[in-house]
Amino acid sequence: MLVSRTPHAEVPAPAEWFTGTARIAELTAAKAPARTQIDSVHFAPAARTHWHRHPLGQTLIVTHGTGLVQRRGGPVETITVGDTVHIAPDEWHWHGAAPTSAMTHLAVEPHPADGRTTELGEAVTDAEYTPALASGSASTDGSTDTEPAAAPPPFTRDIVMDQHLPQPLATARVEIRRITIAPNFPAGLHVHNGPVFGSIETGSAIYQIEGEPETVLNPGDVFYEPENVRIARFDAQEFGVTFLGYFPLEAGVEAQLVFVED
Repeated sequence: MLVSRTPHAEVPAPAEWFTGTARIAELTAAKAPARTQIDSVHFAPAARTHWHRHPLGQTLIVTHGTGLVQRRGGPVETITVGDTVHIAPDEWHWHGAAPTSAMTHLAVEPHPADGRTTELGEAVTDAEYTPALASGSASTDGSTDTEPAAAPPPFTRDIVMDQHLPQPLATARVEIRRITIAPNFPAGLHVHNGPVFGSIETGSAIYQIEGEPETVLNPGDVFYEPENVRIARFDAQEFGVTFLGYFPLEAGVEAQLVFVED
């Protein structure tokens, strides 16, 4: 057994294989007898591979963001965190980020003993990458007007939560905690002495305010725990959960969590 804690260096993806900006970190090399290579590939928004195929197929596991994938002759499909894509041997395909979202996936590829390698095809066109734009609007003479795919903005600012508080809060400071709950551990019924905002980093949890429907929180999801309201569930799922908790605090007040016994 070998445990490596050294950060994996990222290198720019080769331009002849990719459209747009992508980076690759090799996690394991294809060494005999297993001959399986695992890479972490990060795509900037709208970046994607060219058409290609692998002699023994490939498996993709999305770890961040939202992406697109397509096999030759099939539809463009959206993939997101936790999705697994199984690509058959010699199946022509491409994969990459969505137009306005970055995407990272693990790429697991077995290498054949006979030395065969991945075969590179042509670049994925804008029409293939964004079929909705390619369809355009049909005119009366049967022609189709198309618009070129718009370049993604250099940055985006999206409101993910706009939460009104039941009463004004004289915030003097904000405490931010990174909290990890072990796999399959239920946090239990609890209350906070002030409002809490959170953002899931990794894993997932079942979240429920007492008397309201439960919901599943995944990476990128945000949540709000109101002050002095009973939180019935914050139960880590199979892979545990890590999240950032934001605690707005008045002067002289410390964040408190009280577990409730019924």
